[in-house]
Formats: sequence, C-alpha cells, structure tokens
Amino acid sequence: MNDSTTGADQGQALPGGAGEGTRAVRAGLPEPVKHEPTLPGPVFAAHFHLPGDPTGPYTYGRDENPTWTLLEQAIGELEAPGQDDVETLAFASGMAAISSVLFSQLRAGDAVVLPDDGYQALSLVRAQLETYGIEVRTAPTGGDAQLGVLDGAKLLWIETPSNPGLDVCDVRRLAEAAHARGALVAVDNTLATPLGQRPLELGADFAVASGTKQLTGHGDVLLGYVTGRSGEAIAAVRRWRKIVGAVPGPMEAWLAHRSIATLQLRVDRQNATALALARALRDRSDVTGLRYPGLSDDPSHRIASRQMRRYGCVVSFTLPTRARADGFLDALRLVDDATSFGGVRSTAERRGRWGGDAVPEGFIRFSVGAEDPEDLIADVLRALDESAG
Repeated sequence: MNDSTTGADQGQALPGGAGEGTRAVRAGLPEPVKHEPTLPGPVFAAHFHLPGDPTGPYTYGRDENPTWTLLEQAIGELEAPGQDDVETLAFASGMAAISSVLFSQLRAGDAVVLPDDGYQALSLVRAQLETYGIEVRTAPTGGDAQLGVLDGAKLLWIETPSNPGLDVCDVRRLAEAAHARGALVAVDNTLATPLGQRPLELGADFAVASGTKQLTGHGDVLLGYVTGRSGEAIAAVRRWRKIVGAVPGPMEAWLAHRSIATLQLRVDRQNATALALARALRDRSDVTGLRYPGLSDDPSHRIASRQMRRYGCVVSFTLPTRARADGFLDALRLVDDATSFGGVRSTAERRGRWGGDAVPEGFIRFSVGAEDPEDLIADVLRALDESAG
C-alpha cells in the first residue's frame, strides 16, 4: 500500500481474467492511499501550481484534470480491457464527443459515410460538414448498406444498434472493408455500452458514446467520451477538445465514475426486463414494427448475437395513430414521458414529436429502467388497454 500518489497514470491493476462486474466496480480506481477515499472526490481547479517549465500531468483545467483522468481510465478499461495502447478522452456531452471525431479527422474535399437512420442530431452535423466542403454520403444501418458508398471515403461512421430504429450492422465486416479502402472507422456505442459490445475489438478505430445515457444511468449527467488507439488520430481528437474547450466539469466526471460501479448490475437488469417486455408486446395485435435485437425473430438478431454480449435497454414499436401513442404515454404510471434513454427510471416517448427521425407518428421509443419487471410490464399492458378504449 502506498501512502502517496505518484502520477496521473497510476491505478489499481486488475487480474487479467476479471469479470465485467468486478471490472466495472473497480475500473479507474487509484492505488490505495492510507486514510484517503477509495474514489477521490472531484478536483475543482482551473489552474495548478506550476513553477518553472510547464511539465507534468496537470497544467491548466481546460487540458487535464485528475478527476477526468480516473474516469478516462475507467472507461478505457471497459471499452478495451487489457489493451495498453488505448486512450480515452472525456467530453462535455455525447455530441461534443461525436463532433470531435468528425471535425478533427475531416478536411475540405474529404468524404464521410454516415448512417441515414442514426441519431437525429446527425442531420445537423451533416449540414455543418457540408458547409466546410466535406462530402457526406448516407446509407441505412441495416443490411450493411454503408458498404455500397465507401469508395474514396476518409471516415466511416457506424451507429449500431441504430437509434431509434434498432437496426444492427456487422461492425467487423464494415471495418475491414473501410480499412481496405484507407478509411477510419468510428462506432457510436451509446446504446450498447461497453458491456454490450466493444467496437475496438471488432476492428473500429474509435468507440464513441454519450455517457449521458446508460453508462451513467441516472439521468443527471451530461457526458461523452471517445476511446481510440494511441497515435495520430486520437491525438487530433485531443487537440480538437483543447481548441473548442468541450470539456466535462469535474463534478460530472466524478458522478460518472461513481455510476460506472453499478453499470453491470443496471445493464443486466434492464436488458433482461427489456427482453421480457418485448416478448409481452409481441403478443399484442395493436403493436406493430416491434424491434429488439435480443428477440430471436428480430431482423437484427443474427448479427447482434455474433458481436454483442448484451442487447440494450431500448425497445421500439409503433401504435396505430399519433393519438393512440399519446394516450398510451399519458396512461403510463411507472414510466416518465421523457427523451433520452438508459436511466434507472423507465422512460418512453413518441419519437416523431421531434421531427428529425423518419418514423411513423405512432412510433414509441421505450427505455426500460430498473423497476421490477412484473410491475413495469403490467403497467405497459394496462396502459395499452386503457388507450385502446
């Protein structure tokens, strides 16, 4: 046991075969220090004592912070366990993380491939990229359709499972094809979480996610991250973060790290309940377009079962009309009508109300929380019956 810390890269070494629960509970913890907390509190500092030349791990609060360091180590241990050549960077939000990859890697005249059924804010990103003279190509996630528009691209952006439609693509196949053409590959891993899939192990250059969602899981933190292999590409992302200042606050970083300790518990509970809910909805004649990759008859199940260890907490389906969907949401008692997903309290929304997704008016994105499965499913079925009346 040490009585003092010695550097930014210090942390507890986990056994090589440690399970995911053990890894989540202990990820990013520093070496024990006598009389100090196991997870140090947030460090609030805009600047640090810096006599002489500016060397050392911490110089200015926009560049580094000890609280970020521990969080970044924790995420890296989950996204790429046992891999020493991987770096993780924390951001103020998921969109800050997404933007950092796209805008740090692309230049005027480059081409990028995006999914046309991904997160709705990608349409705003597309418009901004095009104003900078970057060619944007799009294709659906399902059927690995992005393969058809890869030639000459500098970067392939994958979102799997897609949000909100829950299509899945073959990451390894797409990554191999992109690399053969000289393109980098980034995977939005928000919905799956590192416990659901590990994009870097599947061949991606970047794993990107909104930590706002299931990673932190309590609906009270805005956060994003990028994990990538050490080298020029991730160095460019770090430089972009410095330039735009899209850094997380130390309190948000600390809350995120604290929350990761329960990630496996939450993910396993929410995934199991999501599958049970999807099976219950499968028997409803008034529910169409039901999607959940964990269902054996879901169109994405075959690919998902090869590359995912868990299928996520989101179930999507469509009710006959907008009025019926609104009535269903109003009738729910254990579910909040709210956007986002992944929290311990179940949420649902009529996704078409935002206008940015190509979905029917009655389309519901349902995020399963940590309630007792029997209570949640009963509430959903009752709300369906009441709204039908």
